[in-house]
This record gives sequence, C-alpha cells and structure tokens, in this order.
Amino acid sequence: MIQGVVRIRKLVLAATVAAWVGVSVLPTVVSAATGPAKVAKTQKIQKSASAKAPAKRASASAKTATRKVTTAKATNKKVVLAKKSGSRVKVQIASGKQPSVRQMAARNQPRKIEKAVVARVAAPARLSMGEQLGLRTSNDRLDLNSSVALVIDQETNEVLFSKNDAAVLPIASLTKLMTGLVIADANLDMNEPITITQDDVDTYKGSSSRLAVGSTLSRGEMMHLALMSSENRAANALGRTYPGGLSEFVRLMNSKAKQLGMTDTRYVEPTGLSSLNQSSARDLATLVSVAHDRPILRSLSTSPGHEVELGRRTLHYNNSNRLIKNPEWEIGLQKTGYISEAGRCLVMQAKIAGRQLIMVFLDSTGKLSRLQDAERVRRWVEVQTELARPVIRPQG
Repeated sequence: MIQGVVRIRKLVLAATVAAWVGVSVLPTVVSAATGPAKVAKTQKIQKSASAKAPAKRASASAKTATRKVTTAKATNKKVVLAKKSGSRVKVQIASGKQPSVRQMAARNQPRKIEKAVVARVAAPARLSMGEQLGLRTSNDRLDLNSSVALVIDQETNEVLFSKNDAAVLPIASLTKLMTGLVIADANLDMNEPITITQDDVDTYKGSSSRLAVGSTLSRGEMMHLALMSSENRAANALGRTYPGGLSEFVRLMNSKAKQLGMTDTRYVEPTGLSSLNQSSARDLATLVSVAHDRPILRSLSTSPGHEVELGRRTLHYNNSNRLIKNPEWEIGLQKTGYISEAGRCLVMQAKIAGRQLIMVFLDSTGKLSRLQDAERVRRWVEVQTELARPVIRPQG
C-alpha cells in the first residue's frame, strides 16, 4: 500500500512539471510564429502615422485657435460650447431647455481673486511725560490745551494765572534760551566763523537740518538761527565751540540755572533734543525775565526771518512762532519747543493791556494749541484789566 502512495505522488509531481514547462514554452513558440507578421504590421502603422501627422497637426492648430469644442447630438439634445478662459471654463447652454438652479448659481458665481493682504500697523503714539503724569486731565477756568501754564506780571511778580506750575517736565527747545544766555554773557566774538561738523548731527531724534556738515557761519548767525528758528545743529555748534568744549558749556548752563535760583532745572546738552533737559514753569519764568534783559536775545528771538549765504545758496529762515508776525501782539522775547516727550511748549514776554507779562505754556496738544492758549490768555487779561479800572463818574 505504501508503494502505491509513493507511485501516486510521483505521477502528480511529473504532471505538475509538464504543465509548468508547457506554459513557459508556449509564449515563446507563439512569438516566434507571429514575429515576421507583427514586424510588418508595425512598419505599416508607422508609415500611416507619418502620413497622417501633418493633417493632425493642422487640425490641432485649428482647435487651439478657436478654443472651442462642439459636441453635436441628436435632435432636441443639448449642444454644449466650452470656451476656455484663463483658469476656468464657461459653459453656455445653447438648447431651448432652461438650466437648473444649481447650474445658474455655478455660472453666476463671481470669480474669487486672491490678493495679498498687507497689514499696516500704526505705531503707537508716544505719550508725553505730562500725559503720563495725568496732567492733561487737569481743568482750568480758561480751558487751556496746555498741561502747564503760568502768567506773571514781570514788574510786580504777581501771578495772574497758574496751572500745574510746579510740575517738572522736559522743555525741548526752550533749552536754547539758556544756550543763548550763556553765549551772550561770555562776551565771545560774534563774528568768529563756526563750521558744522558731524558732531552736530542729531543723534537723539534723527532730525534733519538745512545746515549741512561743512557749512560755515559766524557765531552771531548761528545764535540767530538757534533762537529764531530753533536750528538744532547751530545750537549744538555754539556749545561745541565754546572755550573748554561741550561738556564745559553744559556745566555752565547748569551753573547759571543754579545762580538764578532755578532749582527744578537740569540740562544735559544745549539743543533740547534730549528729554533729560527738564524744568518747571516757575523756573522758566525766571529764565525769560533774565533773558529779556539781554538786548541781543530780545532782538534775535523776535526776528521775523533771516537769510544766510552758504556758498552759491541762500537759505531763508522764518521765526518758529507765528505770533511774531501778528500785529496784535507786542512780543519782547519768545522761544518755542517740541519733542514728543515734552509736547508743544512756548515761553514769551509780551506787553498786554499796558502790562509787561511773562507767559509759560508746557505740554500742549496740537501744533497750534500753544498759540491758541496764548490768545486766550491775552483776551482774558485784557478783559480783566478793563474790569479793574476804576469808574470815573462825572461830577456836578
């Protein structure tokens, strides 16, 4: 029985091998038999394709030019015209059937155009020191824009109006009034030429100037531009060329302030571009009163305009205080100032209603607000002076 099983296994194995050999050989035999005919047929197809190629290219060119594919069907069937337009295909229904609502919505849907979104972020406004201290919320009977204000009778020292007059704040270009005072009291040669150098270029705020590096003017003209037009490079050049240099000049500025009793005042440079130059309205009123006693400071600070010759160029400068050209004002001395930390500032000595007054305005909002405050004070003083006059009654 065992021998029978072995014989059956051998027969199955032999049948399997025979079947496998037959399948492998069959494609080779068929290929050999049909090889010549297949090669001939392939050559015939290639010749036919070569002959038809020009016609196909011409047909393809025509289709590309028209950009239109027409599919015609039996009667009452839809004819679809596909027009290629940019990145989308517009489908027009040419048959009598009305398109469905979905088709109409898809056809009428506006094309979405993606645009690059540019986000512009405004730089936050820098608060002045007065605003940080909450001084701008202070109310006063004249409704002034300035956080700090002081009006004093120069002859009697009577305080006519005050608002936060003890606050110590940055004073911007009001600094130049002390710069001019130190120069005036030094009795230096006002005709000595001074040349603007790279050391005079603003490194605090990056402000520009029409006095280019290499420009040469006399000391008197430099002081004129500094006091009248608040020219920063001119003011710095005055301090830099002072005997002993800039550091000595700043030391003298602080020494002069101490000598005048300006205990709230500190200077670190002669232009006012640094917010570390600080003072109070009381101290500034003292400075204005003393500076008004110097004829050169009165003359230069109230000059309406001035021209300087720089080689082939003529530069015209105007006074930074518009009230100088106003015929209703009689101003004896003035100085304006502005940096973001100080707000708009103004000091003046003026004659109003027959009285010599000193006015100080610090940390005002808006370009013209300090001038508007000065106008309000002038009208208020005129009214108060008129009301204070004794009424002369006729006798008899």
